Amino acid sequence: MPEKIDILGVQVDPVTMQQAVRQVETYMDERSGVMVATANAEMIMRATHDGELLHILNDCALVVPDGAGTVWAAHHLGHEMPERVAGYDLAQELMRRAPEKKRRIFFFGSAPGVAELAKKKAETLYPGIEIVGTRNGFFAEKDEPEIVKEIQAAKPDLLLVALGVPKQEKWLYKYRRELGVPVSIGVGGTLDVMAGVMKRAPRWMQKAKLEWLFRGMLQPKRAGRLMALPKFVLKVHRAKR
Repeated sequence: MPEKIDILGVQVDPVTMQQAVRQVETYMDERSGVMVATANAEMIMRATHDGELLHILNDCALVVPDGAGTVWAAHHLGHEMPERVAGYDLAQELMRRAPEKKRRIFFFGSAPGVAELAKKKAETLYPGIEIVGTRNGFFAEKDEPEIVKEIQAAKPDLLLVALGVPKQEKWLYKYRRELGVPVSIGVGGTLDVMAGVMKRAPRWMQKAKLEWLFRGMLQPKRAGRLMALPKFVLKVHRAKR
């Protein structure tokens, strides 16, 4: 694996999609019990003032560059970062390969009903895929031991958690040992997009690196969070100086 790159304190792996997929599959084969994070500019920015999140990200086995901002920052700081590895695309690629490898997958998160719809979509897209459990992301702290038991009983090889940043990372880190899952990944809005309750940016916007803008237009509530981007750019400029 290439050496990690420091972006505002977060150690990001300069990997291609192919390398990331291969690495995650190796972790599953070795039953490593690791966390994988998908770091976009917003997540890195949050980690600059959330010490717990920063610690978790730097303890992850693999942190992929999810977002044009992360790739730009690496280049701006003088490092090689081959390409963007979007969390959504990484999850799809792992699911596409799952039937052949007989991988068991669990979906946890999003609103009630969404994980089930995402499961149906996965079964249509990837015939033979084994989604061994689904659980929505609406729960109180007292429900957590029961959720952990449910995941343990399902014995997935891959746990995809869609609780949003930083809740998904903190939840996974809290229960990482008890869960006994070879690989866990926080996947944000992936299940929503698969279920059809949230649109993904059109291809041209993805290519033009404007996915963040599309999300902001779709969800005006995110507008405040989009302010993280110019702040991120300024912070990276300062870090370079």
